[in-house]
Amino acid sequence: FPFQTITGNFANVIHGLNANHLTDQVIQRSKRMILDTLGVGLLGTNTEVCHKVTQYSKIYSSDISSTIWGHLDFRLPPLYAAFVNGVAVHSMDFDDTWHPATHPSGAVLPAVIALSEAFPQKKKISGLDLLLAFNVGIEVQGRLLRFSSEARNIPKRY
Repeated sequence: FPFQTITGNFANVIHGLNANHLTDQVIQRSKRMILDTLGVGLLGTNTEVCHKVTQYSKIYSSDISSTIWGHLDFRLPPLYAAFVNGVAVHSMDFDDTWHPATHPSGAVLPAVIALSEAFPQKKKISGLDLLLAFNVGIEVQGRLLRFSSEARNIPKRY
């Protein structure tokens, strides 16, 4: 379609992707990005802002829960677990970046992990499926950034 929407473009790009589309180079870089993000996120669990959002989020509960990094005895609904873990990553501001300035893994990885933990035991996803979801999230974020008129000016503002 010549007048395809941005959402339609995203859907066409990601529809039908599977783990076979991940090259060895993408898998290796993704693993490095994930390891970096987990390390920064674990360090970030000690920040004041992370403590505040953790305390705030304790009011939420659900039958479905996901891990709060650095807290073996505390779980939250996936939405709030992703929020708290994302804040932990971003509170350090040392996670990966690209041009124009953004931190892709800190937004994507906490959501992917929280959702993967929420799947019933019978439907647990594989490591490759997690890598695929992570890369789709990174790709969508990159495309949104590319289409953003706000993002085009970031390098000039700093």
